[in-house]
Formats: sequence, C-alpha cells, structure tokens
Amino acid sequence: MHTAIEQAPFAQLQDGAQVSIFTLRNGAGMTVRILDFGGIITEIHVPDRDGAMADVALGFDTLDPYRGDSPYFGALIGRYGNRIAGGRFTLDGQAYTLPVNNGANHLHGGVPGFDRVLWRSRIEENELVLDYRSLDGEQGYPGTLDATVRYALTEDNEIVVRFHATTDRATPVNLTQHSYFNLAGGGSILDHEMTIDADSFVPIDAGSIPLGGLAPVAGTPFDFRSATPIGARIDAPHEQLRNGGGYDHCFVLNEAQPGALRRAARVREPRSGRVLELFTQEPGVQFYSGNFLDASLAGKGQVYAHRSGFCLEPQHFPDSPNQPAFPNTILRPGEVYATESRFRFSVDK
Repeated sequence: MHTAIEQAPFAQLQDGAQVSIFTLRNGAGMTVRILDFGGIITEIHVPDRDGAMADVALGFDTLDPYRGDSPYFGALIGRYGNRIAGGRFTLDGQAYTLPVNNGANHLHGGVPGFDRVLWRSRIEENELVLDYRSLDGEQGYPGTLDATVRYALTEDNEIVVRFHATTDRATPVNLTQHSYFNLAGGGSILDHEMTIDADSFVPIDAGSIPLGGLAPVAGTPFDFRSATPIGARIDAPHEQLRNGGGYDHCFVLNEAQPGALRRAARVREPRSGRVLELFTQEPGVQFYSGNFLDASLAGKGQVYAHRSGFCLEPQHFPDSPNQPAFPNTILRPGEVYATESRFRFSVDK
C-alpha cells in the first residue's frame, strides 16, 4: 500500500488565504499531519510495543498559537536555522544586517521566517510538496531564494524531509525541521535514552553563539555516544549546560561518506518502547532539551511544561557565515542546495 495523502481546510489567514492540513497515512497505521503554513508537522501518531497509538509531536489544535508564541513547534526553518551573531555577516566584501529576535542575535531566519509563511502546496504521488519564494532582501538576506520541501511517509514509518533551493545571488542557507518530540506522548523527556553519533560538539557563549571551535564530548555531559538518559547529567555543574540552560547545542556528526545518509541519533523511551532514529546528510544536529518550555503553552489537551519535548534539528553549524572554519553555508547562483533527513519510528520490544 502506498501512503495516502488527504487535504482538508484548517484555517483562513487575514488576507483570506486558505491554510490546509494534509494527513499522511501508511499501511502500518502511522499517521502524520502537516500544515502548508510553515510546513508545520502538527501530529505524529505511532504505536508503542503493545500497538497502542500516541501522538508524539508537540503542537496546537488551531493556527493562532503557531502564529503567536510558538517556539517553532513542528516548523520548517529558514533561511538560516540557528543563530547568526549580532544579526550581521559579510559576504563577498559586502556587509549585511538581519533583524535580531533572540537577544542580540538573529535566530531561525527572523520574524517572519519560513516557519510563519504560507507555502504553495501540492500532492505528487506519495509526497507533499511545499514551495516558497523568499524575495531578495527578505529579513535582510541577499538574493531571491526558491525553496522546495518534500515530505513523505514511508512504509517503514519514516518521515522523509527533502530540501531543495536555488538562488540568484550568493546567500546563506541552512534549512531544517524543528519538531519537538515526546515518545511517551506526554510528561517529561528526561528518562528518554539518547544516543548521538558525535565525538565533538560546538561550544557556545551565554548568548548561544559559537566560541569558534569544537570540543570533544569525551568526559563531559555531552557524551551521548552510548545510550544515556537525557536527564542523567543535564543539571551537572558544567559551563556549557549553564550557557544553554541544559542541552541546546550543535553536535558534530562523525564522518561518513560525503553526501551519504548517516545515522545521527537514536532515542528510546523505555516505558513505551518507542524509538526514534534520525538519519541525515547534514554535518550536525542541534539537540535541544526543551529548556525554555515553562507550562505557559498548551495544546492538544496537554500543558507543555519544562523539558516536556526534545528537538533533533539536522543542520549546518550555528553562525557559520561568521565562522570561516565551519562547513560552508553559502549558496551561489548556479548551485543547488539539496539535503535529506529521515525520522524513523519503531519499537524496541
């Protein structure tokens, strides 16, 4: 059986534009719901080891909270995921200024970023295809960027996310998917057992800007090379944990064949047996432990308390336009930005 995709109206914007919700179902019983507003994944229903279904994605029932104080629940992020220091960078000798929306820094493409715009949507066979044209100067970025995201749900319970972009002027590009997960379907995520295939991570200052190099995870609370509960060391007296308020760091994935999908992380929730694995072509993954969730947000019958969701955001490193030693994030005319990530769900019986 191929994945079935259904489209239904979800909300209407102030200009009268229709926001649709797309429901993807596979033959294994997994269901994913996605908006064409922000490309937001609103629901992910997967079974536990006994076959009981739960929604493992944090989100809301209506559009307004996604447009309000949502911490990027489920959204597509662009043009640049993560932070750019001071909202400034220099490219080909020209200085650019971006709006600052995270203290003194630019975060996740600004406001509105790609998470708060209506994408053009279409269904192609078993894929939901979303297109967005980001005009020259939008949020301060140079060049008109044409971005396409393809979402698919496989029979192996994988959510496949494929990004594609081209530009008419050189511009930084770092697109990602920002879902928050709770494999128990609610409660704390601190007992989730995390594995990240990374020997090093990107240390940050108190404003979450990279200090300029990499640090080994060995001997630190950032060593997730073997399965470790998220909460085991999250409150350890470590400067990097203080700077991030917990885990909010880019992990540098171990080398794989260039361009190959490699496993970045595996998370297991011990009570339900649910497992999430992330595979990506990106060089890094931002692991965020929901440190700023504070019970002020609620949706789908839940209150989103401190550390009630975690993110695994496949991406390039933060502030790369200002960090020459980091992998390149500049897309130039004639080049194609293309990257794929897969979120695979299973159960550990």
